[in-house]
Amino acid sequence: MKKLLLCIALVVSTMATAQKGSILVGGNVEYSSDKIGDIKNESFDFSPTFGYQFSENWTAGVNATVGNIKKDNGQNSNNQKIGGFVRYSRPLNETFAVFADIGSGYQQNSINDAKGMYAYITPALFINMNKGFGLNFSIGGLNYDNIDGKNDLRQEHIKFNFGKTLNIGISKNFSL
Repeated sequence: MKKLLLCIALVVSTMATAQKGSILVGGNVEYSSDKIGDIKNESFDFSPTFGYQFSENWTAGVNATVGNIKKDNGQNSNNQKIGGFVRYSRPLNETFAVFADIGSGYQQNSINDAKGMYAYITPALFINMNKGFGLNFSIGGLNYDNIDGKNDLRQEHIKFNFGKTLNIGISKNFSL
């Protein structure tokens, strides 16, 4: 419990390694492959992020996801997301910073023309590799999404996970 409270305190007290007025460019790539019996499923997502650091602590921007799911049963789908985010970050030293992203947006999936919304809060660690170029390590978070398509039941999901998954992304801050 003490470790959880310490982690929450770190996330709540976050600040930036980049300078005010810089541009953030980053993103993630995800690939997964599952096989259950003789059925194989593959998915691929590309998620770019663009933001503007308007103070020493705060960044605001847009992010998107373009993805594809390929299933052996022929029910392939394409999905897209676009939304905005706000990041509050705090440097721990020259190399490490902690940050939290809060965002929401619109999503759609090609199966039954499904559309919906999503929202999230994600705590993360930034490792500055060289002059603002670094690695982002997120360790879970809180996610909500809903999606509704033609001839489908409306779906709503709330997911909380902390420490169960690790996502690694890259980012670079460019001074203006």
